[in-house]
Amino acid sequence: MVHQFQMDGLNIVLDVCSGGVHLVDEIAYDMIALYEQQSREAILRAMTEKYGHREDVTPDDFLQCYDEITALKEKGQLFSEDTFAPMAGELKQRTSGVVKALCLHVAHSCNLNCSYCFASQGKYHGERAIMPFEVGKQALDYLMDHSGNRHNLEVDFFGGEPLMNFQVVKDLVAYARSVEKERGKHFRFTLTTNGMLIDDDVIDFANRECSNVVLSLDGRKEIHDRFRVDYAGQGSWEKIVPKFQKLVKARKGKNYYMRGTFTHANPDFLEDIKVMLDLGFNELSMEPVVCAEGDPSALTAEDLPVVMKQYEDLARLLVTRRREGKPFTFYHYMIDLSGGPCVYKRISGCGSGTEYMAVTPWGDLYPCHQFVGEEAFRLGDVWNGVTNTSVREDFAACNVYAREECRECWARLYCSGGCAANAWHATGSVRGVYRTGCELFRKRMECAIWAEAMKTRE
Repeated sequence: MVHQFQMDGLNIVLDVCSGGVHLVDEIAYDMIALYEQQSREAILRAMTEKYGHREDVTPDDFLQCYDEITALKEKGQLFSEDTFAPMAGELKQRTSGVVKALCLHVAHSCNLNCSYCFASQGKYHGERAIMPFEVGKQALDYLMDHSGNRHNLEVDFFGGEPLMNFQVVKDLVAYARSVEKERGKHFRFTLTTNGMLIDDDVIDFANRECSNVVLSLDGRKEIHDRFRVDYAGQGSWEKIVPKFQKLVKARKGKNYYMRGTFTHANPDFLEDIKVMLDLGFNELSMEPVVCAEGDPSALTAEDLPVVMKQYEDLARLLVTRRREGKPFTFYHYMIDLSGGPCVYKRISGCGSGTEYMAVTPWGDLYPCHQFVGEEAFRLGDVWNGVTNTSVREDFAACNVYAREECRECWARLYCSGGCAANAWHATGSVRGVYRTGCELFRKRMECAIWAEAMKTRE
């Protein structure tokens, strides 16, 4: 399978299964589109009819182009066969009992009252709660005990707002550091925060102990303050931006992400990206809102063309600033055309419910943070491990080839089947397909590939 698209003068051909990206002229682009549907003679005739009037093209050029396409096919660089499908289930089953990462919900409480919050303002459809140290310690022990031979383990301090339980966060990191050497492990910690409680102590701790920090900012003040308000209804933009700037400066501008959400209120989210850049933030992510259909914040069909145009213009801005020596990173455009993720990652996805789980303040295990509070998805707890094996098996069976709709999608080895939580919210099944998400993802991938391909012109 190949996927072809054009953007700003580039004719791009992606060979789906090899990952090869080819920049071609218009004749090769058209010829590749016909190659598997028509005979050699019919293709050459079609090219002659379309391009034969051009003085810079001869019949030999058509023949040479056809032969070059054939040579690429024989080398496995065009129209390559899909050899991944037979191994999809086997690969994931091999590692389904090995846990590599936990999302610790150290606080089911939040000091903001964001209307679009998928976590019900941090309560996850339940009661407010704070994780005791003993529960968090048991979670870390569970992770080490069930991580097999893995050396590097990942823990995200999450909420709600995790800084509302900052002392426990610090105590858990201290415990992990005290035992990781004797256990043959190394912890990589991430902190996700709305920024309201950031102070010098938090900044020092994050710079010392956290490999990454995720900071919630929606861009323009009027957009951010429309949703991200405190319980008095006051916006948080002016309070958090200086704190974020201080933290990022202390981290020397690295190992952080500004994580924004765009909604029906701002499908023109590129304007929010520009504001974040003007504020001095260069590691950026903007995610489409996750909420029920009909919610005032939900993206509508009318929003999608606007969003698609934003992705294209964002890619152009990325290339322009790179050329000007002012580069920035956009999370969804991080793509390595020379290698990319391993085969396992391409097929199996994020590993939610098997390699990655979320832990509630009272120690319950869920497939990921977006399932917390949904009792049917409760896997077990950090003392007894996974007891709801049927749910784990359902997630273990999630791979890009488990979804019929994905089998013929050109982007399948980049999205790995998509987000199980989004699929469940959209279709009622973790093996369903969130179609709007698919459209957005495919557009992001085209823009990411184009932005990388433009490096050949710089």
